[in-house]
Amino acid sequence: MRAEIENIVDEIKQAISLLRRHLDWDQAVRRLDWLNNKAEDPNLWNDAQEAQKLMRERQQLDESINGVRAIEQQLKDNIELIELGEEEGDADIVKDAEDALKAVKVEAARKQVEAMLSGEADTNDTYLEVHSGAGGTESQDWANMLLRMYTRWAERSGYKVELLEIHDGEEAGIKSATLLVKGHNAYGWLKTESGVHRLVRISPYDSNARRHTSFSSIWVYPVIDDSITIDINESDCRIDTYRSSGAGGQHVNTTDSAVRITHIPSGIVVACQQERSQHKNRAKAWDMLRARLYEAELKKREEAANAEAASKSDIGWGHQIRSYVLQPYQLVKDLRTGVESTAPSDVLDGELNEFMEAALAHRVNGGADAVVDDLG
Repeated sequence: MRAEIENIVDEIKQAISLLRRHLDWDQAVRRLDWLNNKAEDPNLWNDAQEAQKLMRERQQLDESINGVRAIEQQLKDNIELIELGEEEGDADIVKDAEDALKAVKVEAARKQVEAMLSGEADTNDTYLEVHSGAGGTESQDWANMLLRMYTRWAERSGYKVELLEIHDGEEAGIKSATLLVKGHNAYGWLKTESGVHRLVRISPYDSNARRHTSFSSIWVYPVIDDSITIDINESDCRIDTYRSSGAGGQHVNTTDSAVRITHIPSGIVVACQQERSQHKNRAKAWDMLRARLYEAELKKREEAANAEAASKSDIGWGHQIRSYVLQPYQLVKDLRTGVESTAPSDVLDGELNEFMEAALAHRVNGGADAVVDDLG
């Protein structure tokens, strides 16, 4: 076996060892067995809330344990294939198995980062808001590009995505939009994306083909379940209704079904226009507001709160977390971790895992932001 492949095998084994230790493997397996038996108890659903909690724990443990077992099996199978190929002098078998091991290494690294998602709300579904900055059509078009980027990332990652509200720009793009991303660890993966994102490109809206810089912000906050109580005084809120907007289709109608709620003490504003019914939109908007207030409380309790403060600041220079340069060269650079990509088209098509993994590891390890020069 080549030295490079031996190193990859060692890295995978190390990752498996870390994952087992993080899970407290023997205890986790016993707990899963108990939960599987509990699931067959006909009295379990007498307490629906407790049953849902146990079933969520069961699903999460099952995914974690089976994920490690799958990596172990793939490692074993491909090592055997390499040995077989070398014995028979079949270079194609060896090459295929080596490529498979490289893919296993990537998956094992992803599982390691995912194992660090142990925050209070990391496993929850999440809301993701996009807001255009100053700059009119340029920033609104950039906001629309970001909306597509996160939708593509979520779909590629196996998450379900719902568009809850969208406000179109005057000429192109969007002023704002809110996504609901559903799936295990949705908030955990996306939470480090909150902040200002900067785009540099030759403007398609400038007849003189000049280079423009645009800013848009992303705000991520977790969906909260019924076990978390957030008290809101309705007298502290202003509720507005308006007509849904968008490109057409079932989400657009001629009645004032869309709902916007402003929480006056905090200044938090949420909106929903997904449903035809104003009543349903109102209920969803209240859920979103409770989630925003809960997320604000989480931020107070996290050591990383100061690092997140920039995402609440002005959408402009000095507050960006990532720069995307399309002209005069091609480069995406994260200003917290220093991670770069020379394929911005791939990043804008949803290939964000490298950036997310670095930001999560950086945050979990408690490191200060890297000293990274911004792009010109």
